[in-house]
Amino acid sequence: MDASVANLRQDYTKQGLREIDLDPNPFKQFKTWFDQALAAQLPEPNAMTLATATIEGKPSARMVLLKDFSDRGFVFYTNYHSHKGQEIALNPQAALVFWWAQLERQVRIEGKVELVSPQESDEYFHSRPINSQLGAWVSNQSQVVDSREVLEQRQAQLKAQYEQQVIPRPQHWGGFRVVPTEIEFWQGRPSRLHDRLLYHLQEDNSWLIERLSP
Repeated sequence: MDASVANLRQDYTKQGLREIDLDPNPFKQFKTWFDQALAAQLPEPNAMTLATATIEGKPSARMVLLKDFSDRGFVFYTNYHSHKGQEIALNPQAALVFWWAQLERQVRIEGKVELVSPQESDEYFHSRPINSQLGAWVSNQSQVVDSREVLEQRQAQLKAQYEQQVIPRPQHWGGFRVVPTEIEFWQGRPSRLHDRLLYHLQEDNSWLIERLSP
């Protein structure tokens, strides 16, 4: 055992989370915490771990950026042919994790995954910087590429091709929405006795709130 790693620990003391503190609607509760993360000027507060799995159950995870959220779910954008896109196509279930270390907070989300509408994908795509739009065409995400120069040359070609033109959204690029069945709000507490409050979606579309052991 590496003692320098084993001895890393921090006691969480900033605040607690009580049932009385929670909004009955988990999406409103998420907005409250997200707005507080924004106000604290945390670096990339919309960064989240996205976990997917193959139909055999082999998991994979990576960081992506949240680009929209509402009571419909949590939206991110990607290449549909990417590793995560292929896994979602065959097994449309996913988990998300937000970790806001400075606030000693974590949010875990689990649910099914659906495509956002083409109109939503178009609107977001054309709100992106031009080079990011070009990047969606340049990159065959998750596929082997011979060198970085190949990517840069392709980007230069496309930039010249679409100069003074509207760049169309690639049909293989767009949004996914994670529609939650569970959302857990985690607040760090002293002595590892953390607060964990879980919203669980019921058959009548109401949310049951339960406290979990840390």
